[in-house]
Amino acid sequence: MPPRQSARTALALAAALFLGACGSKVSLENFERIQTGMTQKEVVAILGEPTETSAISIAGVSGGMASWQDGATVISVQFVNDKVQAKQLSREAARPQAK
Repeated sequence: MPPRQSARTALALAAALFLGACGSKVSLENFERIQTGMTQKEVVAILGEPTETSAISIAGVSGGMASWQDGATVISVQFVNDKVQAKQLSREAARPQAK
């Protein structure tokens, strides 16, 4: 392999390893960083953009839910007037495969 091509290959391999080591933002550590009273913007700074959202507004009170999912792990956060009111971390157990 020519030196230039092997340098490119090594660089590509190093980049792939670095990106793989970054891991998911949907983790127990990040879940624990979310605190009651945080804004939705602060939560998005920790977890990234949610995979699912819903919102409602009644009589001047707005509320909503946002969920972040990575594989079987889901973080759900409930907001009232743009502030965290509740949070939940769930992990779906692996299902046995049918024979």
